[in-house]
Amino acid sequence: MDSSTASITAWTFVSECPIPDDIGPILVDGEQPWAAYKTFRDSAVFTNKRLIVRDAQGLTGKKVEIYSLPYSAINMWSSENAGKLLDFNAEMELWTRAGHIKIKLNKGVDIRKLDHLISHAVLNG
Repeated sequence: MDSSTASITAWTFVSECPIPDDIGPILVDGEQPWAAYKTFRDSAVFTNKRLIVRDAQGLTGKKVEIYSLPYSAINMWSSENAGKLLDFNAEMELWTRAGHIKIKLNKGVDIRKLDHLISHAVLNG
């Protein structure tokens, strides 16, 4: 994998958070936000059409890179934890047309809710 896509191969979801107020301008007609997660530098939003990951960059955080993964690009996914609902070692993996993406989940992020979000979006999309 080249260096331009290396940064999107691993994300960490820190905690569930309110849906950011400023997400509206990047949504298309009929697109609704379902859930949002705080990441180390910004947020990830699941909508009824895609996963949007925003990555604030630089010291001021004014430069923002936005990754958009349509659910139709997901070929397969997996979720893993140690058997507890809230676990330190939980993670999801997505195999997509763009490559392999690993999402690490901090303690407190409900992996089953996340698994259900992806299942519902991919299988009903």
